[in-house]
Amino acid sequence: MTTAAGGAAVRAADDGGRAGQGAVERGPVGWGADGRGVAVWGVAYAGFGLGCAVTGAALFGAVRPGWAVAAVGAVAAVAGAAAARGGRRRGARPRVLRPVLWTLCALTGAAAFGLLMDVITLVFNQDVDSWPAAVQHALAALGAVLLAACARTGGPTVREAGTGAPPAPSAASGAVRLAALAGTLAFAPYVAMKLTWALGGTFAGLSGAQMRAVAVRNGASGLWLTLESWGVDATALLAALGVFLLWGLVRPWGQVFPRWTWLLRGRRVPRWLPLTPALLGAATLAPYGVFGIGYLALAGTGAVTVSRGDFPTEADVLLVGWIGLGAFAVYGVALAAAARSYWHRTR
Repeated sequence: MTTAAGGAAVRAADDGGRAGQGAVERGPVGWGADGRGVAVWGVAYAGFGLGCAVTGAALFGAVRPGWAVAAVGAVAAVAGAAAARGGRRRGARPRVLRPVLWTLCALTGAAAFGLLMDVITLVFNQDVDSWPAAVQHALAALGAVLLAACARTGGPTVREAGTGAPPAPSAASGAVRLAALAGTLAFAPYVAMKLTWALGGTFAGLSGAQMRAVAVRNGASGLWLTLESWGVDATALLAALGVFLLWGLVRPWGQVFPRWTWLLRGRRVPRWLPLTPALLGAATLAPYGVFGIGYLALAGTGAVTVSRGDFPTEADVLLVGWIGLGAFAVYGVALAAAARSYWHRTR
């Protein structure tokens, strides 16, 4: 009895000491993270892939990938059901389940590549290149989020001592802030190039009027052309919004709404609000930019050729390519680093 009481006292003292430093709690498990959301999504994704395969709708530029999409969805449905069943008792999930969930998350994350371009095209052109592909991108992105949440369920969530509240707002590390600065500066030449054309100037052998004619020929929407007539390039505007998102991820005001947000000031920023566009943008722009500059490097050595399109010379194409793809690559990597930092700082 005395030994048991002493042990209890030691454990209580130890718990009290740790409470003074901050407690580690298990985060609440919701429908979307306990496996049920993954199971439902997996059934829907498998059905979509099967439908595309049977009807001949092209995904990833071919018909056969529909069967692969159906297979991924089926495996996800089984994994989600197993996670939901095992989650009824803490620690009951099979050890192999988490690697399976992360593997599926990586596959669906890769399959979501292009969703950002679909959104931009839909906003400014009121249409997309392929609706089946766009739906697949959206479903894959949703699946990646659900799979990641399910895979992370049961992990420790840092809370402030005795309050159950999230950690106080904090800035990212110096290295991440430096990456954010690099991502910001990388867009400067890109924005300057786009605004030159929007304001009627000439760059890389093409005038603003010629670029507008190209946009009309390619089916640009009235919104896009109206912005151009005002001297505002839509992609430059998106770049400015992207920089705003980047700094919101690394500064404390990205965790609690600042004073200039009026009615929202002082409220906690929902994690999904900045993380959703950040993860989507990083997953699209980083690989697009990195592989793109790799191709440009090969083109510069003559190993591959690039189409001149509407540009006078191949050198003009390469100049514009290096400015655009270089910005996407640096910004995309910086956005990925900032999103990772924000994810860990707001757990």
